[in-house]
Order: sequence, then C-alpha cells, then structure tokens
Amino acid sequence: MALVRGSMLLLMLPLGSACPQTPRAVSRVTELAKQDSILRVGVKKKGCSGLQYSLDYVKDKQRFDEEVIQDGARVLIESKALFSILGSEMDYVQDKLSAQFVFHNPNIKESCGCGQSFMV
Repeated sequence: MALVRGSMLLLMLPLGSACPQTPRAVSRVTELAKQDSILRVGVKKKGCSGLQYSLDYVKDKQRFDEEVIQDGARVLIESKALFSILGSEMDYVQDKLSAQFVFHNPNIKESCGCGQSFMV
C-alpha cells in the first residue's frame, strides 16, 4: 500500500526520470531487488477520489512499462499509470506502526481524507 501526499513544489526532474526516488526509497528498492523481484508501480480505479497506487513485485518488465533506474535501484512504472505518476517523488517512510512507500505528487488535484486515493 502506498500513501498519497499532495505537494505544490515544482520538481526539477533529471532528463529521463519519470519518478525520482529519495535515498530511503533507493535503499528499500535495492533491498527488495535481492529477492529477485522488481517493484512495479501502477494505479487502479479505486477509493473515494478515483485512483489509488498499486505496488506489485514482478520478475520481468512488461512490454510498455517505463523503467526507472536510479543509483542501481530499478522500478517499473505501468504504462497506463505514467501520466498520473509523472513528476512524483517516491519515498520510503518507516515509523513505529508502519513502513510504506509514499508518493509526493505535485499533480494531485484532490485526495481523500484517509490519504489512500487521489485525483489528477
């Protein structure tokens, strides 16, 4: 499960980077890759606001997936989710009660109160 965080910050993206990752996210993705799995990010029509992030582990890249490699951490972005995720920053947050990937998405126009779904 991934948490949605809206942001009004303008992100300066490196050329070719659809979804930059924080150092914590890079570390966690690299750790997960040791299990011979690739993290694949997508969106599904779900929740109060219409869209919800989905995270899956896959073995191979699908035909139209966008591949983001940053500091050795490999993440796939589902093709139909690309426009919803473009410009987002992926983070990994861990506290006493949970550990989850969080997306800071400047394109969010609306999100639900629980923070699980969004609209762009």
